[in-house]
Amino acid sequence: MIRIEAKIFRGFKTLSRFPRSRPTGYPDGTMKYRSLGRSGWKVSEISFGAWAIGGSWGRVSDEEALATLHKAIDSGVNFIDTADVYGDGRSERLIARLKKERKTKDDIIVATKAGRRLPSQTVEGYNRQNLAAWIEDSLRNLATDAIDLLQLHCPPTALYSHPEVFGILDDFVKEGKIRYYGVSVEKVEEALTAIEFPNVQTLQIIFNCFRQRPAEGLLARAEQKQVGVLARVPLASGLLTGKFRKDTTFSADDHRNFNRHGEAFDVGETFSGVDYNLGLEAVEEIRRLLPAGGSMSQFALRWILMFDAVTCAIPGGKRPEQVADNCLASDWPALAPDTMAAVQRIYDERIRPLVQNRW
Repeated sequence: MIRIEAKIFRGFKTLSRFPRSRPTGYPDGTMKYRSLGRSGWKVSEISFGAWAIGGSWGRVSDEEALATLHKAIDSGVNFIDTADVYGDGRSERLIARLKKERKTKDDIIVATKAGRRLPSQTVEGYNRQNLAAWIEDSLRNLATDAIDLLQLHCPPTALYSHPEVFGILDDFVKEGKIRYYGVSVEKVEEALTAIEFPNVQTLQIIFNCFRQRPAEGLLARAEQKQVGVLARVPLASGLLTGKFRKDTTFSADDHRNFNRHGEAFDVGETFSGVDYNLGLEAVEEIRRLLPAGGSMSQFALRWILMFDAVTCAIPGGKRPEQVADNCLASDWPALAPDTMAAVQRIYDERIRPLVQNRW
């Protein structure tokens, strides 16, 4: 059994109980910030993933989406992750509206992704012409002159043997179309190769209580390379919120319905690739570790933040109250060593055999 080595934050006191109501909202000091790679930016350690407000998570109106985005910023979030394919650009356009409505712009950093518009994933598809077209589309959607951070969106593994693709991205940086670039990956092996390219600033990968493999070497290497780490699917598509039951249903346009077995895209993106019913059982074991007054979502996010190499977790949300609850995780004290060990035991016994060698 491999043990995960986590660098635990010093100076916190572990508590057994949390108040049920805490002040939220910027600039009340509850949100904390970490360095994003070598960019010089400090980003909120709980940031916002904008997939759900774009599509594939059930219906959400523009008004609900914007209220959720505003709550994120009010809660101290200054980093939003999106992609050109989230609602066919809808997510990017909503973020543009948010920035327009925030009269001071609040120094919101926006990361988007490109590459999933290809009809099939091939290295040849990541050519200069396609990349230029995708960048221009995102620039229009985001109503900006330059993309803060462009990430390749889970390209094929073979792409990481083609340095010319990263040379093209370097050219777009020189042209001022993008400020920085990074990669979003499915597999640890892809991540280890990608972060060796000198100008890759960020790495986005699934990392949560049900997907712990990145902590077994990848995070340490990313920290050595000063590459920012964005922990995506941090709540395992909602499983780790503790709100689901065996009879919970999802709408036809929600990937938690139509992609449970990888019918539309990599199955790891839905419930982290964990069998739904098994995941529910594991969640109940984790729930026993929860301090009184804290939410399951906050616990799962705080677990991620126990790893120094992680820049931020990027949970999504379709309602303002979800975002407010998530952001409180930044103000949690450190989890006790025995709590961390208990989460690992649950992973080792229930989850590891199903996911460890797949991603």
